[in-house]
Amino acid sequence: MVKGSVTISIEDFQSLLDVKLKALEADGKRKIATKELQVFLSYICSRVDISKHIDEFNRQSQTCSINIEDGQARIQLNEKA
Repeated sequence: MVKGSVTISIEDFQSLLDVKLKALEADGKRKIATKELQVFLSYICSRVDISKHIDEFNRQSQTCSINIEDGQARIQLNEKA
């Protein structure tokens, strides 16, 4: 590991902090939305057999997949997403 130092302006440092906070906020919102979608999908799956639609979604999706385990839907983000 190479150790070093860098000098940046306070404005640039504050901008970096602001971007980090926005990223953390967006990640929190994504997690909440994912959980809400999982609950909705679990509800739908308990009412209707949608396995062929889930299989087709999983085949086409580049960012995530849906897995049904014990009647509960789980959204799994793909590594490359």
